[in-house]
Amino acid sequence: MKRMIWASMALAAFAAQAHEGMWMPQQLPLVAKDMKAAGLKIDPARLSQPLGYPMGAVVSLGGCTASFVSPQGLVVTNHHCAFGSIQYNSTPQKDLLKNGFLAASLADELPAAPGSRILVTVALTDVTDKIIDKKTAALQGKARFDAMEANQKAQIAACEKDSGHRCSIGSYYGGLMFQLVKQLEIRDVRLVHAPAEGVGLFGGDTDNWVWPRHTGDYSFYRAYVGPDGKPADFSPNNKPFVPPHVLKLASSPLNEGDFVAVAGYPGRTNRHRLPQEVDFAFSWDLPTRVKTMGEQLATIKEATAGRRDAEIKLANTVAGVNNYFKNYQGQIASYTGSDILARKQAGYAAMKAWVEADAKRRALYGPSLAEAERVIAERQVNTRREFLLSYATPTLLKSASDLYEQALERRKPDAERKAGFQDRDQLRRKQSLETVDRRFDEATEKKLVSHFLTQYLAQPADQLNAAFLKALGVSAGMDAAAVTARVDGLYAGTKLTDKAERSAWLTRDAADFEASADTLVKAAVLLHADEQARENRDKELAGRLQQAYATVMQAEIDFKASRGQAVYPDANSTLRVAFGQVKGRNPGVDGTTWTAFTTLRGIVAKNTGSGEFNAPAEQLAAIKARNFDKYGVKALDSVPVNFLATLDTTGGNSGSPVLNGKGELVGLLFDGTLDAVISDWDFNDNMNRSICLDARYMLWQMKVVDKADRLLKEMNAL
Repeated sequence: MKRMIWASMALAAFAAQAHEGMWMPQQLPLVAKDMKAAGLKIDPARLSQPLGYPMGAVVSLGGCTASFVSPQGLVVTNHHCAFGSIQYNSTPQKDLLKNGFLAASLADELPAAPGSRILVTVALTDVTDKIIDKKTAALQGKARFDAMEANQKAQIAACEKDSGHRCSIGSYYGGLMFQLVKQLEIRDVRLVHAPAEGVGLFGGDTDNWVWPRHTGDYSFYRAYVGPDGKPADFSPNNKPFVPPHVLKLASSPLNEGDFVAVAGYPGRTNRHRLPQEVDFAFSWDLPTRVKTMGEQLATIKEATAGRRDAEIKLANTVAGVNNYFKNYQGQIASYTGSDILARKQAGYAAMKAWVEADAKRRALYGPSLAEAERVIAERQVNTRREFLLSYATPTLLKSASDLYEQALERRKPDAERKAGFQDRDQLRRKQSLETVDRRFDEATEKKLVSHFLTQYLAQPADQLNAAFLKALGVSAGMDAAAVTARVDGLYAGTKLTDKAERSAWLTRDAADFEASADTLVKAAVLLHADEQARENRDKELAGRLQQAYATVMQAEIDFKASRGQAVYPDANSTLRVAFGQVKGRNPGVDGTTWTAFTTLRGIVAKNTGSGEFNAPAEQLAAIKARNFDKYGVKALDSVPVNFLATLDTTGGNSGSPVLNGKGELVGLLFDGTLDAVISDWDFNDNMNRSICLDARYMLWQMKVVDKADRLLKEMNAL
């Protein structure tokens, strides 16, 4: 099947669109001419080599992207990507969130939040024929899902025999193709430098997804390994990792119209979704999520008001929810009144007509088109019915359920355990539990659970999960006061709020769970059978959908190839490359003109001295004195702060290095514009812009304001 994919794409190389596409590195020959036309100076083949320079300097943080910028393992990423570690190391007495952090020496660098990883890709291998072998290809439903999972676990286990590595399987084109990703897993990650909140989060939620922007969204980690040079847990004896490649800082100024490329690990896009999925997303799913997130944020704000310790504990949660909350609002606004669904429907109809026009294609693709539509409809029914369950379930109950499942799975040989419950997963589970104390506030948690549990119980009785009601000791139609009292009782009867008690359950047997009188542990045991039944139901649907969707995607690839069009896969957190140019937008929002660069003048204009627009006094003084150092740009009469580019990016690209035509570092990708976030579903080349931190602003802030000379020297930037 994989040979069909590449053969179809080869036919379409001449028709790739200039600035659209999050391309797998090996696909870049399809768009090499477009890249050169856009201004790429180096051989495009260099970007298609994921282990060479510059691609080999780009790493994953498991949700964000980063890159090596010194031979001593120094890593640069976004401030909001390091936010969890900044928050974890903050207290009211040592408020790194507010004041920032700069390690004076290697010895002063702080351990990042437990579970932090720097993942360095060392090998990419197509394993499609091993994941769906002949035996698996003959199976359907849950049997197919289980066989595929077993094949994936076998591939991963063989890969991870090389100790110190973390391996995963990437699925492309709806399960049509699979790739084994082998990454060096660096576990000792340390926080090196983060600017003050008035720089790294300047503009806060008000400016999030907005242009013009003036945010210094950067921070630094360092990768450490054991004395033998291999990945190791934190130890004062560890030494900085020596990376295979290090990005070079730009040797020439960046100007409007210049070529830029971004390499990173974008999380997820939905451009190949079927029309019924698009309709469901925007008619029900996203509006429901926006409503729920708004209530979540309001409840947290009310519960933590006047308690700085609680605000710090919930800061990481609030930042994450706020980001999606605003993003989804932007997607809905762009979708409303648009012709997106109509175009999706027309395109899908054209593909189906192409299938129907040929008997061979009709036999090959027709049944899968119908099956995909049936399975998607079934899943959407389940999503509607069970949406509030997650919000109504106490966080510590989820932890208890996970720990009980682990105890049950531990009775099996490692290879037979469910994915996520094998020996390879235990350190991450332990570290996840360790973060709870610094990110959990009982009073806030109880308010959140009570709020959403009351909503859940107000639904029609036949839509409620009977096992869930029994486990929590609640009933349909309970009023808010009764729910609050019951939630208080659940927490009064548990010891899982204690760190030592939570950790102890990591090694206890399933029989210990079943005999426990702890209210949340008992609830976890009572819920297990129902959770298992729903998991099996979902696996049955997933097996059916993979089989159908992969064939649908092959039909789309072949259909578009017949029209001379290339098809890149939707983003899936694996390494991708996008390219474009530095470019403003005319018109911007409401007829305004968006220039390509913002400057230090905008910081002064926006500064209020409090809240989201509270620039540090030292920075304001340097701006007032026009102390631009070597980073000032004559045409701007200032230091450039952020810039716009026609880069095709999404969540997960945060922290991605922006490279110029020579493959040198000119900035960091950190955001998009609110009216263009719909590009996760529907790309519009005229509207799409990514917001990037200009490296000159980062270096200026580090040198002139924060006096981070040690790091600048290390980066060869002085």
